[in-house]
Amino acid sequence: MAPLDRERLTAHFEMTNRWLAQEVNGLTAAQLAFKPTPDKWSILDVVEHLTIAEPQYWQWVQDCLKQPAGPFARPKHPDEETLWYGIDRTERNKTAAARESKGELKDARKGLDQFLKLRAEMLALVKSTQEDLRGREIQKSGTDLYQWILMISVHSQRHLLQIQEIKASPGYPR
Repeated sequence: MAPLDRERLTAHFEMTNRWLAQEVNGLTAAQLAFKPTPDKWSILDVVEHLTIAEPQYWQWVQDCLKQPAGPFARPKHPDEETLWYGIDRTERNKTAAARESKGELKDARKGLDQFLKLRAEMLALVKSTQEDLRGREIQKSGTDLYQWILMISVHSQRHLLQIQEIKASPGYPR
């Protein structure tokens, strides 16, 4: 992996790890359970979603790495589009049923610990791999493996912004 790509992935993962901890730590049960409207997620739902989705996304990375590299010359979009996915919440898509919060997570600390444990595994790969992540397409998506790993971190960034939206909602317990 190119040194700059490695630095960027590492920085993004470290940022989203810290940010999630900052957003969740110290919240009361009422704050964690608050839903702006009955059809919206609570902060606890968001954390649960991340603990469900990220292991699935990580498994796709591991599956891709088991396959031979190449030929894959270039992704269908630049890295900046992946980064914008984490920032631009004007377009909202419903997640697949397999990644929906099921309301089973009752302890945000437990969810955060689970999230950070998996993230440590991801960061270990990011910091040490000698694989050509740019030369691997993931699941015939038109996305290279580097962008997919970046998307994992960007996906959590998107949900961090969602947590901030929940906290800014009328009626959020102070």
